[in-house]
Amino acid sequence: MSCTGDSTQGRCAFDRAWVNEAIRRVEADANRSADTHLHVFPLPSEWGIDLYLKDESVHPTGSLKHRLARSLFLYALTNGWIGEGTTVIEASSGSTAVSEAYFARLLGLPFVAVMPASTSPEKIALIELYGGKCHLVDDARGIYAESKRLAEATGGHYLDQFTYAERATDWRGNNNIAESIFEQLSAERHPVPEWIVVGAGTGGTSATIGRYVRYRRYDTRVCVVDPQGSAFYDGWRYNDADRTGVGSRVEGIGRPRVEPSFVPTVVDRMMRVPDGASIAAMRYLARVTGRRSGGSTGTNLWGALRLVSELLAAGRQGSVVTLICDGGDRYAHTYYDDAWVAAQHLELESYTETLSRFGANGEWVEP
Repeated sequence: MSCTGDSTQGRCAFDRAWVNEAIRRVEADANRSADTHLHVFPLPSEWGIDLYLKDESVHPTGSLKHRLARSLFLYALTNGWIGEGTTVIEASSGSTAVSEAYFARLLGLPFVAVMPASTSPEKIALIELYGGKCHLVDDARGIYAESKRLAEATGGHYLDQFTYAERATDWRGNNNIAESIFEQLSAERHPVPEWIVVGAGTGGTSATIGRYVRYRRYDTRVCVVDPQGSAFYDGWRYNDADRTGVGSRVEGIGRPRVEPSFVPTVVDRMMRVPDGASIAAMRYLARVTGRRSGGSTGTNLWGALRLVSELLAAGRQGSVVTLICDGGDRYAHTYYDDAWVAAQHLELESYTETLSRFGANGEWVEP
């Protein structure tokens, strides 16, 4: 952590006037942004089940991570970790770094994103558009240590989303994503959802929603969908925070380790979703609604539709909510590119058939 102000007994004392102005700018940015939309996914009305998609792609930086980046900057500013001239470092698979580059530019701070070399070129271009620099590493597991090293070398601050995501957001409310969902559902026929379905990258979103529904005493359950290769599913299933995996090909969710911000005790259920299912579901969303999204949204939708089918099979009515995490433009050269999908040896046909059958009669047949 760099200190451009005074130092008292070895501790940083950043210029409070600069910090106050920085917080004002971040808060003003939030005030200029309207709440994100809650779209209805088309299901037969006679089912008595409603599926909603919380569209986080309409944030200024185009993804759910805009909320996290804002919270992380406010957390660091109010903790006295960032001051004028501080170089901000982050370990990221892409979208968080895009949003953080935006806030760094807003505050006039240098920003460096440490990311896997496999990160989509669209995300790299967006980070650079906002003035950030990209530091790519071949092994995704090395982004943590490299971020710490860079922070020490530059005298900067490592935001460390994977540690601080679950505590930087006020889970009691204050316009967090959970409070927003329930306010937007208040006039619907099933205002308290049976399930809220989210993926886990840091674990911050599932922690916020899981804590909020308990705090407000709702009966809503939280389901975390996890892509193949990620450590979260086995860590939750076996109550083992030391579980490791190989990571994920679905950008934004899934990790090679169980991150410190993942809070398994507020998760009611987890599903492991094959990569082919995630991509088939994001393409299905585009066909049915015209909305192009990323792979993590496909993972969410696969899990949400499976839960809808379970409610339908049990003769129950209610609502299910999931998230559109980001838009599809960032994945034109990957998930929407048939040649890329083939090169990755991803089979989509059986998953597409499952989705088509579900859309026709509500029946869910696992591939």
